Amino acid sequence: MRLKTLIVGLVLAVAAGPLAAQPLRILAFGDSLTEGHGLPRDSGLVPQLQDWLRQRGHDVEVVNGGGSGDTTAAGLKRLGSWLDREQPDAVIVELGGNDIITDEPPATAEKNLDAILTQAGAGGRPLLLVGIASPYLSPELTQEWAAIWPRLAQRHGTGLVQNLYEPFFEMPGKSYLTMLQPDQTHANAEGVKLIIDRMGPRVEEMIAKIPPRPE
Repeated sequence: MRLKTLIVGLVLAVAAGPLAAQPLRILAFGDSLTEGHGLPRDSGLVPQLQDWLRQRGHDVEVVNGGGSGDTTAAGLKRLGSWLDREQPDAVIVELGGNDIITDEPPATAEKNLDAILTQAGAGGRPLLLVGIASPYLSPELTQEWAAIWPRLAQRHGTGLVQNLYEPFFEMPGKSYLTMLQPDQTHANAEGVKLIIDRMGPRVEEMIAKIPPRPE
């Protein structure tokens, strides 16, 4: 009986593998653009990013930490509970669009994002900072907002996607509207795919910085 029990135990241990071969956990923390507002469950940024990464051989789980309507201040308030609950290996931070919409001062958003990155990157956790831009701001305000994300990325040593919607800005005329939902604010499923094609390699760079797990 003892021999049989030992054999069963060894088989189960081998099947489970080291640390049960848990996938890397990436927390995508942001607003409605991260959450996938207005899209079917499998068409938002998080599921499309997870599929893109898995197709490229990464054993990852991307956790949807998007909060519709969140400003940087709202994100800062809820970040701690998400980090405690999810214990991610790396974090993507995508916030600031709602600050622009609600006319928050750029300096306030930068201060909040600075605190978010400090908290999210505690212990050397790799980060990717994702910015956003609006085509409706004055040139001066556009420049002021655009400077925030590179400055923070350099300060915290994070990866950077300066403008989530950069692929749309590169499209001629108003053809970018074909990548948006009827609200002309949130990306549609095809628009998300275009975003992931641009953003994905930056996420891979972040994954490469995740320390190996102890044996």
